[in-house]
Amino acid sequence: MRGIQILTAALLLGGCSAVPASGPERVVEPRAFDGVAPRGAALLRQAMEAGHRAARAEAGLPPLVWDPALAADAKRYASEMARTGKFEHSPQPRGTPEQGENLWTGTRGAYRYDEMVGHWVAEKRYYLPVAVPASSNTGNFGDVAHYTQILWRTTQRYGCAEASNAKDDFIACRYVPAGNIVGQRAF
Repeated sequence: MRGIQILTAALLLGGCSAVPASGPERVVEPRAFDGVAPRGAALLRQAMEAGHRAARAEAGLPPLVWDPALAADAKRYASEMARTGKFEHSPQPRGTPEQGENLWTGTRGAYRYDEMVGHWVAEKRYYLPVAVPASSNTGNFGDVAHYTQILWRTTQRYGCAEASNAKDDFIACRYVPAGNIVGQRAF
């Protein structure tokens, strides 16, 4: 049965210091498929690698390298969000060297991993090739911040993980070196 599900996507990343007090708005959208989305760490990694690689290749950038230590950091934070139900960026600075961060949340089992990374990459439609934070044609840097972190020219490694509670799935990705540095261009 096709139904309506809930999706919330974070609009801030590592390198951005402002976090909204009330959290992002939840958006209702139609399901893209029936049933429960397949889950597992191997499937998550495969989808994230494919999505990141394709976005970077389209921009003429080299692929990022999957880093198990960053994936472990991401897992710890995704688990914290699932446990507390708080969808917000982790405190900065994150790690040494400082880590960038992309977050995603949505109704448990309602979205495939490729859809999750696809939401971040779809921010390309708002991207302007100018310095952060003016790099969004909407005037809101948060509308492109996931995309720019994925494409940040100096980022080399990343790792992602998922955790869930009874209601929602939470995805965290960590990036080194961190992107979204004010006054610099993504690529």
